[in-house]
Amino acid sequence: MCLTVGVGASRGVGEDEVLDLIRCALAEAGLSERPVTALATVDSKADETGLVDAARKLGVGLRTYAAEALAGVDVPNPSGAAQPAIGTPSVAEAAALLAAGEGAELLVPKRKSAPKGRPAKATVAVAGCRPDSGAALSGAVPGARGVVSSPPCDAGGR
Repeated sequence: MCLTVGVGASRGVGEDEVLDLIRCALAEAGLSERPVTALATVDSKADETGLVDAARKLGVGLRTYAAEALAGVDVPNPSGAAQPAIGTPSVAEAAALLAAGEGAELLVPKRKSAPKGRPAKATVAVAGCRPDSGAALSGAVPGARGVVSSPPCDAGGR
């Protein structure tokens, strides 16, 4: 099984905040040794430096989806804040599921970063894709593994 990570982010989110949150979410779910094959988000965040740099550091592509496409995905934890701001009730969960392709399963529901002394700027969710879904290879950078191998953390929220 491969993994796709959906990321919701506020403008100015840092690469470290995104990577730390991904690392925590994967570690706490027992998935830290599985390869991440893509990061995914809403198309209005395609140029967000923290997301672009996080994808580059993981060696995977950053897939983006129109808010309308994300809005069409049924998710367990819709956000009241995202709908009026960007036109979809979900970014992280919906993007993870879309990137994972047909037969995807949400493995880690949406969770927020928990930086000390300031509001969270990132949310992530993790979906599992079947190796035969096509998501396993599309978006990956040749030669990259996308494995997040940092030690587990104790921060993070939902």
